[in-house]
Amino acid sequence: MTPRLVLSQIEKSFGPLRVLHGVTLTVAPGEVHGLLGENGAGKSTLLNILSGVFRADAGQIEIDGQSRTILSPRDASDAGIAMIHQELQQVPELTVAQNMFLGASLRHAGGLFVNRKAQEAEARRLLAPIDPMIDVTAPIRTLRVAQRQIVEIAKALRAKARIIAMDEPTSSLTPKEFERLVEVIQGLQARGVSIIYVSHKLDEVYRVCQTATILRDGHLVGRVDLPQAQVATVIERMVGRELAHGTHHGYVRDTVVLQTRGLTRAKAVIDATLTLRQGEVLCIAGLVGSGRTELLRLIAGVDAADSGEVLVDGQIIAGGDPRRRIRAGLGLLPEERKRDGIIRHRPVTTNIALPAMHRFSRFGIIRHATLKARVEELMRDVQLRPLDVSRPIGSFSGGNQQKAIIGRWLAADTRIFLFDEPTRGIDVGAKAEIYALIERLAEEGRSVLVVSSELPEVIRLADRVLVMREGRIAAELGSGEITEENIARHAIPAA
Repeated sequence: MTPRLVLSQIEKSFGPLRVLHGVTLTVAPGEVHGLLGENGAGKSTLLNILSGVFRADAGQIEIDGQSRTILSPRDASDAGIAMIHQELQQVPELTVAQNMFLGASLRHAGGLFVNRKAQEAEARRLLAPIDPMIDVTAPIRTLRVAQRQIVEIAKALRAKARIIAMDEPTSSLTPKEFERLVEVIQGLQARGVSIIYVSHKLDEVYRVCQTATILRDGHLVGRVDLPQAQVATVIERMVGRELAHGTHHGYVRDTVVLQTRGLTRAKAVIDATLTLRQGEVLCIAGLVGSGRTELLRLIAGVDAADSGEVLVDGQIIAGGDPRRRIRAGLGLLPEERKRDGIIRHRPVTTNIALPAMHRFSRFGIIRHATLKARVEELMRDVQLRPLDVSRPIGSFSGGNQQKAIIGRWLAADTRIFLFDEPTRGIDVGAKAEIYALIERLAEEGRSVLVVSSELPEVIRLADRVLVMREGRIAAELGSGEITEENIARHAIPAA
């Protein structure tokens, strides 16, 4: 069988830095092919070359046996290639149909006017076999993330895409929405569409992919037949070393450092009462929409509670001002790291100093040398890679951005860390490092409250687990009770 796609000996450099070293990738018609590697391995660069965003310095691209020159996204589209980005490229205020026809509007009256009715009819036709319940006249911002991804898939089919690259397609999906995506992918396979699937969630890769190409530091490590490949072996090839996942160690002390009493906000959080002790890692589990993130935001003072209290060291912290919570020793690492946690185009030094600028200022003037020295010390401690604190934080991988945010709160002398999905979008190597950092915080006597959708992560980290359901804390599980079955039993509403 002639391969659907062959990338041969692809090379790419940015200035003196070579990021791809003769990489080869082959995908068959109707195959779902995994592209694996840590952040910085070269996956995104390879996909950007395939989709025409970057130009390769050397190498060849063949589609269905024909050599193709791809120098722009238009060239890629003409060759039958579509890219579905992790951060969806859509215009929120436009309708579903308008987004599907961006840059390729259907027109009438000699091309003067957009034929909106024709676009809506065609959008319905394309969506019918995938998700006929999507309203093509609705603003796309009103759709769930899973539905917005399906719109992008339908858009790719409109362009007669034979190759669809999906970059972290499930980073914001619930387990139920993932199952729906699996059905869509299987339907695309049946139509002969080839899919390149990029994800840090190896259980998903094994579920949807037949084969995978592994990259490390811009080099091709190999191609694996997933049904015959052990997960541990794949991880070791990705990171170049055996990961020490370790077992949970507890450092809980008797002193209560944080309490909430009857914390309530509208229908999101109802009568939440909890305690957190010094050196404890307390995880909050539950389904998406159960109120976990909303509770964390109330504790951090980002949102104001309708009623209830937050106490630190037994003292009520009045009001919902985040500054008061920061002064009391709380620090939030938000779920939407890129949107809420960093200023992308500012350097690491500025991002770390944000809540504690007074520590690096005198008479209103920033002491840049003192700031840089302290930031370098912190970033060396958390193993930021590369150790370049003058570089914009947005240019770092997700795992390194998370390390920088941890460093921010260390610089502010934070004692209570609030982690919301701490390893979302982070590769397996960086995930192990974040786990080690959280455990080290607890060993130092700091306290950590973690919201996570990944049950193995909860089990790995937690001294104790609170399970939320429909805005309420439905159960508390001690160390001997923390299992996936127990958590799921309390998280899922009764029929």
